[in-house]
Amino acid sequence: MIVNILDTKKSILNKFISEIRDVVIQKDAMRFRRNIGRIGEIIAYELSQSLVYEKNAVTTPLGTKIVETPKKDIVLCSILRAGLPLHDGLLNYFDDAENAFISAYRKHRNDSEFEIKVEYFASPNLDGKTLILADPMLATGQSIVAVYEGLKKHGTPKEIHLACVIGSKEGIDYIKDYFPSTTKLWIATVDEKLNSHGYIVPGLGDAGDLAFGVKL
Repeated sequence: MIVNILDTKKSILNKFISEIRDVVIQKDAMRFRRNIGRIGEIIAYELSQSLVYEKNAVTTPLGTKIVETPKKDIVLCSILRAGLPLHDGLLNYFDDAENAFISAYRKHRNDSEFEIKVEYFASPNLDGKTLILADPMLATGQSIVAVYEGLKKHGTPKEIHLACVIGSKEGIDYIKDYFPSTTKLWIATVDEKLNSHGYIVPGLGDAGDLAFGVKL
């Protein structure tokens, strides 16, 4: 797996990461969603540089210009519900992409043990396409692996990109064993560890709750 950690370069990305972590700014759910979306846009720009491009003739009022643009074979797949703001940011740049949505959640056996339940799939055919799988929090890595395993019944992509906001080193190490070696991970920032409940530390909390409200 090819790992691209975006905050290793100083940019405006750092401001957005700082704000989604801040417990005071987090109280504004609209701002939290917008910042996740803006991080998605930055990830989309960085990711776009590795895509396959093709030449197209564009007719202007004064003539014709050959422009290289990405091939129209992208499928954006997000994990509900936390992935929706990130999906919107990616879709702002890949606006002609096909879209897939998957549900995945932790079903806890006790305070420290859980399994990943995947119960809903809505996906186009993935054969020969470029799959961008978006999940804002790459904690243990189990959710994104479970979703990928479920997506296999929808076809085999020609290439896979993973788009994440915050991850742990443990989660990154875990998913390397399940994705093809050519998979590219695009992640805004990486934290050192997980706590005993499998949450990223210092992380930011529950991205889904911060974006859309606390669930039962």
